[in-house]
Amino acid sequence: MRTKVFTVLTCLVLVASMGGLAFAGNDAPAKAESSATNLVGFGLALGLAIAAFGGALGQGKAISTAVDAVARQPEAGGRIQTMMLIGVVFIETLVIYMLLICFMWGGKVV
Repeated sequence: MRTKVFTVLTCLVLVASMGGLAFAGNDAPAKAESSATNLVGFGLALGLAIAAFGGALGQGKAISTAVDAVARQPEAGGRIQTMMLIGVVFIETLVIYMLLICFMWGGKVV
């Protein structure tokens, strides 16, 4: 399990670090603040990747726990499913907040 998490995190870091290669054709930055904006872009991409990864882990844990609870007590399945869906919506809302932050700050990264 630990090696899977390490492998996924390593892949996420590698993918996030390759984003600058898309702009490799540009000449040297004309302003001194361009390197700072590149770091903001990298930080936004990394933050969104971490938020999505954390949200996926949280949703997986919530769903697996709900399925386990329904397996133990099938007559409470409807209530458990409702509570699980509310929890998954709250988890996904946090990821969407990070996406909105990326949209708001993304215009400053040019």
